[in-house]
Amino acid sequence: MNIGHAAKATGISTKMIRYYESIGLISPAHRSQAGYRVYTDDDIHALRFINSARDLGFSVEQMRDLLDLWGDRSRASADVKALALAHAAMLEEKARSLQDMSRTLRHLADNCHGDDRPDCPIIDEFAVAPPPRELRKRQPRFGVAAQVYSPAR
Repeated sequence: MNIGHAAKATGISTKMIRYYESIGLISPAHRSQAGYRVYTDDDIHALRFINSARDLGFSVEQMRDLLDLWGDRSRASADVKALALAHAAMLEEKARSLQDMSRTLRHLADNCHGDDRPDCPIIDEFAVAPPPRELRKRQPRFGVAAQVYSPAR
């Protein structure tokens, strides 16, 4: 099967398939006499595996680890479980961070008059220079403001 058919069969774009080959995530496809990539059933199976992992947000390096574990018949399922649980914890942390950002934006929007005046707590908050990343606490950049915005009159 050629790369276009492989893309349709796996849900991965031809560009991503080429990228996965270029970084060694998948083995280079066999080539026809005309130089076209030819994908086997095993290649398609591996690409579907990658697509499933990608849909769950695994990074390329994590997918590489998963592929290695998949190919290792002597693996311990505990290794796979540990990788999955670590990724789940990272996703949960990211979800908490996104919720914090959403609450902050809603708080700022709730305190914006949304009228014709130029005063805006959203812009004012963004204009405050944050500390360098290494000095920030484990909170979103725009932690929910303790004060309600009231424009100077």
